[in-house]
Amino acid sequence: QVRLVESGGGVVQPGGSVRLSCSASTESQFNFFDMGWYRQASGLKRELVASISHLHITDYGYFAKGRFTISRDNTKNTVDLQMNALEPEDSDVYYCRIIGTESWGQGTRVTVSS
Repeated sequence: QVRLVESGGGVVQPGGSVRLSCSASTESQFNFFDMGWYRQASGLKRELVASISHLHITDYGYFAKGRFTISRDNTKNTVDLQMNALEPEDSDVYYCRIIGTESWGQGTRVTVSS
């Protein structure tokens, strides 16, 4: 059984930054998991924002490249998403996931607005 809890969302001005964190409670070895951050606007499909493999190989959605950075700390069972140069279009609910499973967090909302 794995529990994922996201934190760090909120309201930020355009051009600003926010750091999301996902904490995993698991009896399995967190360092074996490939992890991802996804986002979903109301009524739309969830899309991949960024992923980081168990080998720390990262990948980003086209909209995230150059602005967002995903990282993980296997000693703390966390995966973070640093988001810079935010735009109103980045306003969504952001979810953490163990890739290849249906283990998702509850989501954290990011609103980019002046």
